[in-house]
Amino acid sequence: MYSEDDIHFAFESTQVLLEPDRRIDTFGSTQFAFRLVTELLDDVSRVRVREGRISAEKPQILRPEFLAEFQFEGFGEQAGAFGDWLRQNRGKFAFLQYGFHFRRSDITEIIVHDPMAVVADRIVREVRDHGDPSVAVISGVDEAWEISLLRFTLQMIERSQAINHFDFKRRGLL
Repeated sequence: MYSEDDIHFAFESTQVLLEPDRRIDTFGSTQFAFRLVTELLDDVSRVRVREGRISAEKPQILRPEFLAEFQFEGFGEQAGAFGDWLRQNRGKFAFLQYGFHFRRSDITEIIVHDPMAVVADRIVREVRDHGDPSVAVISGVDEAWEISLLRFTLQMIERSQAINHFDFKRRGLL
């Protein structure tokens, strides 16, 4: 189990070296391939390269109907007025929920006997030369590599939200 410090360190240390050319599709699932490069702590001349796939489910619209149930006990009149405003305007609030599937069985790993920068540069070059728009190259922390992968998924959500929101709005769903 990761400590809070482990999570924070992995989250802050993770870098997406090559981002996929595509975003999370609004109306269907999206597949991303990844290559996660991590340096082994006991030997800086050895690097672990993990490869795998992540499936992003299509974003779901969440409408917070629960806003009608807000209770403002112990608050003044202003809170009550805010509650009334929320109930009247709840249709304006919608959030997108994203889901990902990680399949550990799809993950492979190899150890490479070269410095981290050399391995990372080589993999970025290989992916660019191959031309697959769904591949990400990520530099992370070996002991907390799952956190590094989760950091990548959060970045993909962040980069996809505006276009997904636009697509939903254009179709009258928001």
